[in-house]
Amino acid sequence: MTNANATTGGLGALFHPAAHYVSPSAVLDDSKLSTAEKRIILSSWASDMYAVESHPALREIPGMDQPIRLADILSALRKLDDDDDPPPGGGVPMRLRRPWAAATP
Repeated sequence: MTNANATTGGLGALFHPAAHYVSPSAVLDDSKLSTAEKRIILSSWASDMYAVESHPALREIPGMDQPIRLADILSALRKLDDDDDPPPGGGVPMRLRRPWAAATP
């Protein structure tokens, strides 16, 4: 694991205001934050900078007691856009699909 939770004299929350939140849903529920501020906090949490070594699906945020799942952060970001649907499929299935093959006479 990284040493992202290391704080000096318990001042970590002062230097990392986003650490005042215990989860992505707590960020969404804070009525004092604008949508842009919520997006900034959640996007920073999703950054690879906070990825847990050997566990890229987890983020270790300074000042937090436990890692957060990247999937939960991305879900919260989608809620900001009122988009509860998962992202569209892609990758190999999209590349292998041949629309012209379905149009055989």
